[in-house]
Amino acid sequence: MSLHAHDSLVAETVVVFNVTNIDEDKQRVNQAIDSAAASYHCDVALVNRNMPVLSEPGLLVMDMDSTVIQIECIDEIAKLAGLGEQVSAVTERAMRGELDFKESLRSRVECLKGVKVSQLAQIRSAIPLMPGLQNLLNVLKLHGWKIAIASGGFTYFAGYLEHRLGLDTSRANELEHVDGILTGKVVGDIVDAEVKAQTVQDLATKWQIPMSQTVAMGDGANDLKMMGVAALGIAFEAKPVVNAQADVAIRYSGLDTMLAYLQ
Repeated sequence: MSLHAHDSLVAETVVVFNVTNIDEDKQRVNQAIDSAAASYHCDVALVNRNMPVLSEPGLLVMDMDSTVIQIECIDEIAKLAGLGEQVSAVTERAMRGELDFKESLRSRVECLKGVKVSQLAQIRSAIPLMPGLQNLLNVLKLHGWKIAIASGGFTYFAGYLEHRLGLDTSRANELEHVDGILTGKVVGDIVDAEVKAQTVQDLATKWQIPMSQTVAMGDGANDLKMMGVAALGIAFEAKPVVNAQADVAIRYSGLDTMLAYLQ
């Protein structure tokens, strides 16, 4: 095994090791670094030479809720309907992969029936962004990367973030409303795991970005398929099932830690 450290554009001090020649020792090394990461409350990951590179144009597709922003918007809307705890419990199970996403979303959206669309503005205006997001976006834009949101959440918030953050596009579910009142339904097809994965591929094709230059980042089981099709799948403050399958798991640091893993 050989280790080579390189510098990072992350605000905090980060050391990343390129690891080569790991075969039978890989599992043992992974266990050792996971233990060290937990002990020192820091993020550690093995990277290889096939990672996307920052110096060439690339594509980052991110989940929205609990990834780009610090909240789950559907849970916040449910609080307005007096059903916050009930909906939050279902959201948690869905993100762990314990429930069918489409069915769980429909059941949760039904709980939002009767909420005024005008009330959503108070959630949107106070949306807390994830630490490190702005630095990540600034650096990627400087290097010609395309950046998108693919969310099982809602266009009301995703579209706002696309405009506010200067993203290239966003895809999410549209809440149906009549006379300014939510009906408890979504319009059109639901953005689920398959749609998210297809979004990564479609955007890469649209912008002529090789799949080897794609990154997908999320926190829930609904993000695993898009993380799987991207060259680099990053779990961010994610559920255990997502951490276990991701190429890289960011548990303690900001979103801009991603920059440390681009070669």
